[in-house]
Amino acid sequence: MGRSLRKSWRDKLADSKDLPRVVEINDRMSQRWGVGTCVIPAPLEVDELMRKVPRGKLTTINEIRAALAWRHGATIGCPITTGIFAGIAARAAEEAAAEGKRNITPYWRTLKSGGDLNPKYPGGAEAQAARLKDEGHAVELGRDKRPKRVKGFKKSLVKL
Repeated sequence: MGRSLRKSWRDKLADSKDLPRVVEINDRMSQRWGVGTCVIPAPLEVDELMRKVPRGKLTTINEIRAALAWRHGATIGCPITTGIFAGIAARAAEEAAAEGKRNITPYWRTLKSGGDLNPKYPGGAEAQAARLKDEGHAVELGRDKRPKRVKGFKKSLVKL
C-alpha cells in the first residue's frame, strides 16, 4: 500500500466505525470486569474529553472511561479502545501541530492509571514529562532513571 493511501491520524480520529456502542459484558469479559454493560466509545469522544483538561490539570484513562460510562449509562468504559483512541488523539494532535495548528488536543495531560506517563505517546514518556514539567507538574523517575509518573497527580485531577 502506497504512502499516499494511508489514512492520516486525523482521519482515523474522525472515523467512528458505528461507535459509540454499548455491549453486554460477556462471560469471558466478566472475569476481569464484572457484570453489566461496557461502552465502546467513538475516537472523537475520547479526544473531546482529553481536550477538556486545562493547563495545570490532569486526567487519567480511567477517569475518561468513567466519564464515558456515565455518559452512555454503561457499567464501564472499554479499557482497550479508550487507550487506543487516546493514542490516536495524541498522534492526530502532533500531526496537526506539525502543520502549524495551535489548538491541539493536550494529550500529555492524560495519564495512565496510577499517574503513570504513557510511553506510547509521541516522543515517549520523556516528551510527556517535559511538557508536564513546563506546566508545573513534578515527575518521578522509575528504577531505570527514566520519567515514570506525576508526583501527587491526584491533587491535579479535573472532573470530566
